[in-house]
Amino acid sequence: MDNQLTVQELAALMKKAAGVTVDASELADRLDSGFDEFGLDSLGLLGIVGELENNHGLILPPDAERCRTPREFLDLVGSNVVAGA
Repeated sequence: MDNQLTVQELAALMKKAAGVTVDASELADRLDSGFDEFGLDSLGLLGIVGELENNHGLILPPDAERCRTPREFLDLVGSNVVAGA
């Protein structure tokens, strides 16, 4: 994975880390909808952040798990992600 998280990767992470299945094209069409509309809660988003940091070697900003929408998360991650050591 490069430092730019895609909608497809986010959809896969939602399933893997939080158990929430969402079609990537639906996610792309509804980027400004709240994560809660997809069935993802704050613990699920924290799981996604943990997956990115622990298994992909990325360091995310401390407020990454506070994002409310997929667009907000993708924008934050895309602009602030740092490759881990």
